[in-house]
Amino acid sequence: MEKFDNRRTFLKKSVTLSTLAAGTLIFGGIDRLWGQNEPTVLPDLVAVKDGEPGPMFDAAIAGFGGIGHFVKPGDTVVIKPNIGWNREAESGANTHPGLVKRIVAHCLDAGVKKVYVFDHAVDNGPKCYENSGIAFAVKSAGGTMVPATHEKYYQKVDISQGKKLKSTKIHELILASDVYINVPVLKHHGSSGLSLAMKNQMGVVWNRGTYHFKGLHQCIADFCHVRKPDLNVMDGYRITLRNGPSRAGKDDVVVRKTLLLSTDIVAIDAAAARMFGKDPKEINHILYAHTAGIGTMDLSKLNIQKISLKG
Repeated sequence: MEKFDNRRTFLKKSVTLSTLAAGTLIFGGIDRLWGQNEPTVLPDLVAVKDGEPGPMFDAAIAGFGGIGHFVKPGDTVVIKPNIGWNREAESGANTHPGLVKRIVAHCLDAGVKKVYVFDHAVDNGPKCYENSGIAFAVKSAGGTMVPATHEKYYQKVDISQGKKLKSTKIHELILASDVYINVPVLKHHGSSGLSLAMKNQMGVVWNRGTYHFKGLHQCIADFCHVRKPDLNVMDGYRITLRNGPSRAGKDDVVVRKTLLLSTDIVAIDAAAARMFGKDPKEINHILYAHTAGIGTMDLSKLNIQKISLKG
């Protein structure tokens, strides 16, 4: 296993933590998420701004007491970024490779047995892995990229609680791994409105085309009954404002240097929707998942921490 030089390099600057009792997150106004009191319990959601992807993750995971809160020595971990598009990191179409690299490093530092990374890409899978920069990042950190382009890697599961999605074929690592970390990138999507944490899970199924004729938003919500991620990390370093996911040009992508982290897949999607200036209820799969009790979109009920790396 190739040693990752920065694996034990953690954030050295001090950070300010604060918590929100009730507030709103809007695009371009992330400061409105936070109040002033230091938290005394683990947060429901951590929001970080004004840093590079690796340091922002360092700070966010510290808010939860470190990656050891989620992984244990000997565990097998699967990380699911968005690697769906044969585009470079600057396009904002895929998860930032620097973020994926740092998550792999934290897990290996904690003594896990293996860290696997994959996505069932929309474009040519191997090319997406390579040109996104994620394959190099994962390998340099000591993780393992695995294929997802053949049906043999998927197992059929029934979804008894699903309203539209009653069964699907899921990548075997999602079912077999001890810990599942979901790492989407925040972007506009022509079909679902936004592509967030729940939408990112379409990359772990084989026959996801069926979502579109069965009911896209309900199927996205239904899938969460199978296995919710143990941790969700929302990459908001670059945000695609429009024409996502495949047709966005450089004028459609802005640098916002933000990151969200939560165990609640509905809450993190609700917060990300607010960053876009949308009410979470406007994104149907968020509303459906909230109604089904998968998580909460009511941010006013959450303990939300702020970490600012500015200065």
